Amino acid sequence: MRYFIEFAYKGTNYHGWQYQPNATSVQETLTKALTTILKKHIDLMGAGRTDAGVHSKQMFAHFDLEEQIDVPFYIHKLNSFLPKDIAILNIHLVHEDAHARFDATKRTYEYHIHTKKYAFESDDSWYYQNDLDIEKMNDACKILFNHIDFECFSKVHTDVNTFNCTIYEANWKKQHNRLVFTISADRFLRNMVRAIVGTMVNIGLEKITVEDLTEIIESKDRGKAGFSVPAHGLYLTKVEYPFLENRT
Repeated sequence: MRYFIEFAYKGTNYHGWQYQPNATSVQETLTKALTTILKKHIDLMGAGRTDAGVHSKQMFAHFDLEEQIDVPFYIHKLNSFLPKDIAILNIHLVHEDAHARFDATKRTYEYHIHTKKYAFESDDSWYYQNDLDIEKMNDACKILFNHIDFECFSKVHTDVNTFNCTIYEANWKKQHNRLVFTISADRFLRNMVRAIVGTMVNIGLEKITVEDLTEIIESKDRGKAGFSVPAHGLYLTKVEYPFLENRT
């Protein structure tokens, strides 16, 4: 039987989702917990990877078991066993061919910037005190919908077959003293969201114009795009699957 485990984590103490040889990852921590609680070796396949320091409000991974489990019981057991910065939200019994990575149809990220210094936000939002023109940054968001090739925002030397992504949503909103960038797409390239935000910040600072964004995207050159903003302001907030639409 195949199960999808739905969970959230604060990424501050982890070197990303994926196994790392000399650092602690979310995948390693969750796999050890499942193996201990279920008393058999578990292999986890995640919906994607997140970089060191990135957080997730909703993430999925799948694993296989021979028998059906008491879901509420094991959610409680896992949450009691795991460290405080990883929380199990649900466990879903799915069809045997369901795949956490390849069956995801839409992913949503948020990037958080706080514009006034607070003692309690240093790990979950990027402190940036310079004034940003949000109207221009939202104008720039509209340009993203005109393109599908986002190689200019991808980490170089990455092992992908295509740089094409379909963006469904992109916008900036002000929430009290936070600026929140939301972006949804069918897939994302490595470092893509952080590079987009860095480019948008340059537009908000009027270092480059909204119109420059088209030239940057068409150049396919990472060197022409903006800097990569710090990881700790980034959240994976939602991963969507057709067969879980009414169950999450």
